[in-house]
Amino acid sequence: MPALAPTAFGCNVAWLGRVADRQVALASMPVDRLTLSFAGPEGEAHGGETRPSCSRVIDLHPRGTPIRNTRQLSMVSAEELAAIAATMGIEAVDPAWLGASVVVEGLPDFSHVPPSSRLQGPDGVTLAIDMENRPCQLPARVIETSHPGFGARFKAAARGRRGVTAWVEREGRLALGDRLRLFVPDQPVWAPLAAERKATE
Repeated sequence: MPALAPTAFGCNVAWLGRVADRQVALASMPVDRLTLSFAGPEGEAHGGETRPSCSRVIDLHPRGTPIRNTRQLSMVSAEELAAIAATMGIEAVDPAWLGASVVVEGLPDFSHVPPSSRLQGPDGVTLAIDMENRPCQLPARVIETSHPGFGARFKAAARGRRGVTAWVEREGRLALGDRLRLFVPDQPVWAPLAAERKATE
């Protein structure tokens, strides 16, 4: 029995980008297509099959520990970027400012798509969603250069809207306009966690 269930939900690729050297700049450069291997997008600074651990997993691993790279791509949605911009009081948030790899359009509440969901492209390329991304201050510094006085508003405005991190499960290519189909884990929410959350409400 398949463990991943197809859904009626999907999204279109609205923007693609690549960070060539994150030591030089966080911002990504827009591209028309991405070639994706098991190590992530070709030419992407966040690529590789392993990565040094960071603050997101500090309760598990000392910072800098080599771990499996489940953050090969940073994915955001056009709808959530628009909501972030509106909350910040600016016209738009350029996905390049966030170091984004992929902007999708048409998938509601994208940042909270279940972990381990898959997005599959036309040629079979498949992205596995790791988890919700968390906003940090790094994009705020980039935003501040374009909109002085507004960078500090980013972190709060992006909470719950920062998209997801993902890794390449099946190699292939992504191009602007591609349609991605959503598959989700075919299982219920873990009951003890649901009960714990209810108890703390």
